[in-house]
Amino acid sequence: MIYELSHRTTYEYDHSVDLANHVLRLTPREFAAQAVAQANLITVPAVARLTSTTDHFGNGVTYLSIEEPHERFEVETRCIIDVTARPAVDVAASPPWETVRAALIGDGFPAEPDVAEFAFPTAQTPALPIVRDYAARSFTPGRPILVAARELTKRIHDDFVFDSKATLVSTPLSEVMSKRRGVCQDFAQVMLAGLRAHGLAGRYISGYIQTFGRDGKPRLVGGDASHAWVSVWSPEHDWVEFDPTNDLMVSEQHVVLGWGRDYSDVSPILGIILGGGEHRLDVSVRLVPVDLATGHPAGHPTDRGAAGPSGW
Repeated sequence: MIYELSHRTTYEYDHSVDLANHVLRLTPREFAAQAVAQANLITVPAVARLTSTTDHFGNGVTYLSIEEPHERFEVETRCIIDVTARPAVDVAASPPWETVRAALIGDGFPAEPDVAEFAFPTAQTPALPIVRDYAARSFTPGRPILVAARELTKRIHDDFVFDSKATLVSTPLSEVMSKRRGVCQDFAQVMLAGLRAHGLAGRYISGYIQTFGRDGKPRLVGGDASHAWVSVWSPEHDWVEFDPTNDLMVSEQHVVLGWGRDYSDVSPILGIILGGGEHRLDVSVRLVPVDLATGHPAGHPTDRGAAGPSGW
């Protein structure tokens, strides 16, 4: 699948911001199943300085500074991404989860140190007894790790209600478990905490998913938002991706932005500003397949939005 992506974030401030420094993770990641054919970043107002690099996990990071007073900040990424279906995985052929745990942390000297860093609790995926007990129903003795992970994916989908008003980015995992409500970020972190409580490695993946309305019709432009899911490590299969929000294994309908230990490692925008007072935030995501014959989004008119004075 080839997709056109637009991710626009707008901040409206009550008072003028005199100086702003922002950290962006808004460029989709390149790896075996995903290539970025085109990527542009547009800001209003224009930036004074910009630097691009990669973080500890290999995600693309952009640092930018705005040195002119402004009461509105808009940043948009526009990308063309080529996504290949992940290879089919026989989950039943994966090793017992206890064997994987032993390879990761069994004797204190992990066989896969780059993987083992994803096997430990974090501030957003703490080792809570309630989460460990919840996941334990899937991780029964001797069960293949990917069979257990697939069942945990389904159970989270069945047991939790998607409710965009139930949680905030800062809502603790204990509250998510109590309410059994939340959004994709919450469901991914429930799954990660359950994996890590059993000594297993899981990565938090930030990105987007192409969704369709009833009768196969595309949803309204701007109706989608950022998405999150999980990848689980198995020695024979490397990293295998599961989407607990939608109860499925990931294929070409997902676009990966980046990965880390939890949401805090891949937050799309972080910043420090001087001034501004209270602010209002608006986020609009548009992900549509590209019609290769025309070069435009399939089934949609070309929609470029409002262009800013600076772009890269």
